Amino acid sequence: MKPLRVAQVAPNIFPTPPDLSGGTERIVHDLSKALDSLGVSVTLFAPSDSRCDIPRIGTLPSLKGLEERHGSVPPSIPQVLEAVQMEELRRRLSDFDIVHCHGEFFHAALLGERRRRSLTTIHWRVDELDRELFFAAFPDLPVAGISQSQLDRIPAANRAGVVHHGLDESRYRPGGGGGGYAAFVGRMTDQKQPDAAIRIAKAAGIPIRLAGAVDVGNPTYFDEKVAPLLGEDARFIGPVDDAGKQALLGAATALLFPIDWPEPFGLVMIEAMACGTPVIAFDRGSVPEIVEDGVTGFVVRNEAEAADALRKVGDLDRDAIRARFEARFTARRMAQDYLRLYRELLAR
Repeated sequence: MKPLRVAQVAPNIFPTPPDLSGGTERIVHDLSKALDSLGVSVTLFAPSDSRCDIPRIGTLPSLKGLEERHGSVPPSIPQVLEAVQMEELRRRLSDFDIVHCHGEFFHAALLGERRRRSLTTIHWRVDELDRELFFAAFPDLPVAGISQSQLDRIPAANRAGVVHHGLDESRYRPGGGGGGYAAFVGRMTDQKQPDAAIRIAKAAGIPIRLAGAVDVGNPTYFDEKVAPLLGEDARFIGPVDDAGKQALLGAATALLFPIDWPEPFGLVMIEAMACGTPVIAFDRGSVPEIVEDGVTGFVVRNEAEAADALRKVGDLDRDAIRARFEARFTARRMAQDYLRLYRELLAR
């Protein structure tokens, strides 16, 4: 039997895999590698500065690479990168049984009659006007939700199923959590509420370390809401790579995830679990699906409940948290789930 031929189409913002920011590109990388290990013939459409050792097509570098090379670039560059990528895909559509896209919109028009033999994973919220118009125009486009919470907001005609994210289980190892601090990892923006994380840690009497990039879409938030709260017990360390996350999360008492938006998944939650670190998260979006309350962390409703949870988080078993990560959130499990969806789509 010939192996299933699958195109994985990554975004063009960061290389695949990314160095720092770029959770979607990380997922596409780990999915491609895991599918390859399952005997699937994978071709990756990704920027030329990507380093994934999977057969790759892509002549132009990522937006990040262009910005590093040229400094400021025209705001239309992302559209140019996507147009070139779509042309590279168009020329080869007949080479694949399934085309799996992780981008935004243009692929749906390009695929045409091939839409029913494609899968789209949307790595962002789906409850705003842009998605409403998009789904209405392409009711025959199969879409996989990265959480049930996200899928419930997608029209029934488009729903292909739910596949939770997974990670290469060797990327992070269990840590002892002896650092005596709470951690926050995420964009410095009102959706992620790093300022709330600082207040929670202060209320619980525990220092906090915050990692992440200032959100380019909300650049004043850090200066106005976060910087005034920083001090000896609330340190901002900026963006971190995988090694930096390992060090930060492995030694943290807990990860604080006080979101204020319909989180479609929340990759950092399973990165923390991979380190054996419990997660204290607000009950929004995907959180109740990802965090097993009282086992891998606590699902809370407000800052006061989060501070109470932080005081008792030491009662949780870090080895058990890592075990739950291995059972639920590995890249291999993610690849097996997507492989099931591919076969269902081909059988229709």
